[in-house]
Amino acid sequence: MTCYLTTVKHGQLYVSFVVVLVLLAITAPTALVFGFGGAMAARSRIPPLRWIGKTYIAVVRGIPDIAFFLFFVIALDQLFEWIRHSVKCPDWTEPIRQGNDFIVCTAAKLPLGSAPQWVHETYGFFLAVLTFAIVFGAFAANVLFGAMRAVPRAQMETAEAYGMTRRQSFWRILVPQMWVYALPGLSNLWMVLIKATPLLFLLSVEDIVYWARELGGTANPRFTDFPHSDWRTWYFLFLLVFYLGFTRVSEIVFEKLMVKLSRGQATAAGEAQRKVAA
Repeated sequence: MTCYLTTVKHGQLYVSFVVVLVLLAITAPTALVFGFGGAMAARSRIPPLRWIGKTYIAVVRGIPDIAFFLFFVIALDQLFEWIRHSVKCPDWTEPIRQGNDFIVCTAAKLPLGSAPQWVHETYGFFLAVLTFAIVFGAFAANVLFGAMRAVPRAQMETAEAYGMTRRQSFWRILVPQMWVYALPGLSNLWMVLIKATPLLFLLSVEDIVYWARELGGTANPRFTDFPHSDWRTWYFLFLLVFYLGFTRVSEIVFEKLMVKLSRGQATAAGEAQRKVAA
């Protein structure tokens, strides 16, 4: 069993766990940046900017995730290649769009055909991170937009009475206080993001679910030194334990973070802390 669990393919399974964790570590803050920008745009006093923010939130939230992952990535990849094509091949005379085919010059391909395998995998991972960030950034934008509106208006009026500008009151009063209202929604969004990582296979990234299915399937003695029957139940049971453990740890972290953010806040949790201290 030790030899079986240390084969090259099992090594790829272990690496896929790292890939998922790195994806979450990069996507979460990136999606939060998209969300914060979308929320700021949605509450802007400039109509075109406000329309862009609200359209981003409404459109991305209204499209099923699987459809977005299937088609948006293709469009994003073609956009990058079209930009490179316009820069690197200005003398190109043939149409880029020929029926269902998208044809650019060789120098504009992303990545280049001569690039090593790790470059192709890194590029695919980059597209995955960007797609996840855009999708979950729209949900984060909706959460943050609501959290900004939940901050009591009296807090902003007090800041204005003290002579703060609109920008100062936003960054010093509104933003610090909104997190306690946003955290429940953001914690749910984090849980959904964890559960959405199996969608990586749609982006040609070999994730843990892909390898669990591949390794757990029946292994024919003609093709492997370690033949076995269908073991997918055991592999997916291991993934079940992994995801449940990961989400439980996340719940504990969010609970502690909520306690910290509620300290001194005019919320139900903050009132409970003051009563305990009294």
